[in-house]
Amino acid sequence: MNEDHYAELYRRSMRDPAGFWADAANAVDWTTPWTSVLSHDRCGAASWFAGGMTNTCWNALDRHVAAGHGGRLALIYDSPVTNQRQRFTYSELSARVAKAAGMLRNLGVGSGDRVMIYMPAIPEALVSMLACARIGAVHAVVFGGFAAPELASRIRDCRPTVLLAASCGIEGGRVLPYKPAVDAAIVLAPGIITACVIVQRPQCAASMAPKIDHDWDELMATSTPAGCVAMSATDPLYILYTSGTTGRPKGVVRPIGGHLVAIAWSMHAFYDVHGGEVMWTASDIGWQVGHSYTVYGPLINGSTTLLYEGKPVGTPDAGAFWRVIEEYRVVTLLTAPTALRVIRRDDPEAGLLQGRDTSSLRAIFLAGERCDPTTMRWIERVLRRPVVDHWWQTESGWPIAGNPLGIQRFPTRYGSVTKPMPGWNVRVLDDAGNEVPHGQTGSIVCKLPLPPGAATTLWGAPERYADAYLNRYPGYYLTGDAGFFDGDGYLSVMTRTDDVINVAGHRLSTGTLEEVIAEHPAVAECAVVGLEDGVKGQVPLGFAVLRSTAQEVDDIVEEMIRHVRHSIGAIASLKQIVVVARLPKTRSGKILRNTLANMVNGHEVRIPPTIDDASVLEDVREVLLRSKVGKSALATRAQSSDAGPAPRPTRRR
Repeated sequence: MNEDHYAELYRRSMRDPAGFWADAANAVDWTTPWTSVLSHDRCGAASWFAGGMTNTCWNALDRHVAAGHGGRLALIYDSPVTNQRQRFTYSELSARVAKAAGMLRNLGVGSGDRVMIYMPAIPEALVSMLACARIGAVHAVVFGGFAAPELASRIRDCRPTVLLAASCGIEGGRVLPYKPAVDAAIVLAPGIITACVIVQRPQCAASMAPKIDHDWDELMATSTPAGCVAMSATDPLYILYTSGTTGRPKGVVRPIGGHLVAIAWSMHAFYDVHGGEVMWTASDIGWQVGHSYTVYGPLINGSTTLLYEGKPVGTPDAGAFWRVIEEYRVVTLLTAPTALRVIRRDDPEAGLLQGRDTSSLRAIFLAGERCDPTTMRWIERVLRRPVVDHWWQTESGWPIAGNPLGIQRFPTRYGSVTKPMPGWNVRVLDDAGNEVPHGQTGSIVCKLPLPPGAATTLWGAPERYADAYLNRYPGYYLTGDAGFFDGDGYLSVMTRTDDVINVAGHRLSTGTLEEVIAEHPAVAECAVVGLEDGVKGQVPLGFAVLRSTAQEVDDIVEEMIRHVRHSIGAIASLKQIVVVARLPKTRSGKILRNTLANMVNGHEVRIPPTIDDASVLEDVREVLLRSKVGKSALATRAQSSDAGPAPRPTRRR
């Protein structure tokens, strides 16, 4: 591979996107060839492979069986929380999915109908998604454990006729019943769901209501397998709900053809994973990472996917990841930086890695949030493997930028996500829409048209899609992230645009501040938010979770503050860091910075439905009220804004 291979591919994807992606589409089986690679609808949105007919399930399962690879391992299920392990070949998984598709047909589901899936990381969840794809139904997976109002709002939005659920999920040592939330959601969204199919788990059997509730195993036993239905490339494969600012669900729509082509191409070009190799994406299938690279990517690629029902620590310890890599000969691990941070917190010297054979592992990919350089250096040191911090979104569906190991491996620059992927025309703009100089932070956008695989609309809300992503900078897609390019074309994604704080007229990225704080050896995790200030507008307030240390906490805080001043300068104005036991996070591992900011600024604090443990917010509030630093911060804010103390978190209703 020559050193300019990436540059050649990238230039061609910009100069001739239709030709570039037409070549990539040859990796996909088509029932009917497309009539146009790239076209545009009446609103100007890009449409990929219009006129083409294909089926995602065929490309993920049946074609591998037809090619003689039916005996190849398709799915490994590893559940330390239930002490279960299962393996499915491509032939076995294809047969099971065909029966599940037949079950849906018997319940009246057809092409274009929506099916909601509310399950933990169990094989039936993956089977359900592929069964929908097989018959052209549109699946909407909701993260298992969402409360009834959140589930109901999604039911009202996409109006599924059938809901597939499990009786419970298991979080560490806790059994979480799902059926009460399902029952309550159906009451809150009446007259929509006609059938509810329950996977009964022995840890918590669900009570069944007559007429509407059905047992998964019983229906599967009497089901006749259904074949693959050819679908238009522009038809939706799935709806995936992501966070919105209005309280109304925001359902990202993924078209079939573009998704197939982009995901298939990214598996070899970006992740460098090949047929028969084991890829482990340690993410719940309710999130975009799980959709793209637990379920669809590895199977479309003819690889083996690993479905893990457990945690990085506590199931049973911080060596869980190393055990899985060794046992299944994993070649690529895709996970969130938070997973590595908690492993490092519990086992800083990686003692639990000793004696484990992780020689199969070629690379670790990190996504979901920015990875601090300290964590990247640590995992590189203990594993001696490439670590790739890459950037993408629910809306993009696959990586926008990263180190494309299947094309050309670039030297790592800590804090950067390396280069934009072919197909993604990434720019950095100021508020007026002008490109900013190298090294200057601005709003990261992508010039239209977006490549295949990107979301083309929101379910039932095309105007909202335009308002959210297209109208701010005409001709560009607004990512909502802020960052900069350096002089060599390396992209650094620092924070969300609403996490850029304005200190006395100077725009500072909270991600930059967090990066410096995290360099202190005593820091396990940290977050920085903007504290409202009557003089400077905003000043940064830090939160830090510490490792066990004999050093005095006050001394550590002073060292962190001095280090920030030395690294960034006095302009950073960071004078306050609050030490807490835990940071509030979503179940996918993202720190809830906006929630922290609302708390310290006296705004209403609603408990997000995505929160992993709501008790953390109360713990943080108590620490703020007790701590000298916290009292000072709240007093300063109260004087400048006439607001009261940080309010108690309230449940979102």
